[in-house]
Amino acid sequence: MNDKPRRIAINVGGGFVPGMNAVVMGVTLAAAELGWEAVGIRDGFAGLLEPGNYPDGGLVPLSPQSAELMDPAASGVLGQSPWVDPFHVRRVNDGMAEEVDCSDELLAALQEQRIDALVSVVGGRGLSVLYKLHRKGLNAVCVPRSIENDIATTMVSFGFNSALSFTIEMLDRAREAARSSRQIAVVEVQGEQAGWLALQAGIAAGADVILIPELAVDLDAVADYLDGKISVARSFGLVVVAEGIELEEDSAGADKPSPMQASLSPLATGEATGYAIHRSGSAAKTVANRLQLKLAEKTYPLVLGPWARGGRPTAVDRQLGLAYGAGAIRALDAGEEGVMVAFQPPDVAFVPLLEAINKVRTVPADSEMMLIARTLGICLGGAQ
Repeated sequence: MNDKPRRIAINVGGGFVPGMNAVVMGVTLAAAELGWEAVGIRDGFAGLLEPGNYPDGGLVPLSPQSAELMDPAASGVLGQSPWVDPFHVRRVNDGMAEEVDCSDELLAALQEQRIDALVSVVGGRGLSVLYKLHRKGLNAVCVPRSIENDIATTMVSFGFNSALSFTIEMLDRAREAARSSRQIAVVEVQGEQAGWLALQAGIAAGADVILIPELAVDLDAVADYLDGKISVARSFGLVVVAEGIELEEDSAGADKPSPMQASLSPLATGEATGYAIHRSGSAAKTVANRLQLKLAEKTYPLVLGPWARGGRPTAVDRQLGLAYGAGAIRALDAGEEGVMVAFQPPDVAFVPLLEAINKVRTVPADSEMMLIARTLGICLGGAQ
């Protein structure tokens, strides 16, 4: 697919992020300026792989006129499937469920619909899927989407700023509640491998302690720090915890996976029940319980978790969404393919997918945000 495309498709990977219409609008309007046709694929790749599930068809025509009617702050006109990987599609054959490789079927459907190139708005896992499809011949450009800002090679992923603003607002409320009740609030936010959300929101909300996956956590040191800050005049505290933190007490293997977890997945973590593994909330609960025992102060855990994905996008994300969508079309017009649009202030760059996949953008130990937190006297999990 070396010729410039004339019919562009756009789809959205799994996981809700507010304001997805802004990216769709950016792609649609920029494509129209070049005289290209744009269509949207419903629910990831489902609109092409399972078109019979959609009474109006699995593709959505996109035009400047339809873009004008879209609300850029709405969740998304194309829908967002839980997770669609064409290399591992679950189908039922002869009454038995099995995973089937439908990648060739997908590429054939794209060709049948005369789609020359695909713009895909995806997270980290989705980048790997699109890279595999690109190696099989798909002309693809990806837009990075992550509320945890953990996608490598880009400074800001679409959706992060909205999640950050919401998280700061909720931390402000938790801090006021802790002040009124004279307790220590332990608030868990999303961040399984990267602590950007916890760190930046915690700094803005005036947290006493911020615990992130990149740094080892010594709860004895955290308890000593809080003990030194809590007094009659200031009898409250705010601890922000990223969900992916690893406590030093856990390193000895005290919380080993149960047989139930192992049977579900060799990488399963969290608390197992007879039905599912519960991950969300475990970090806040563990930290709150252990701090209460060490401090003899009342603590209460709160979990923001997926709530940070809701609401309306910020002005920054609305602008960024349009810029990412337009940037994807610029990449295709320049003959780029198999790339991700990356925001590298003040520029928008086109990065080969191979440089972005299987990597996580973590918080460097010497980053400016780390320095700011320490300068403000915030405890980051160890001795000050």
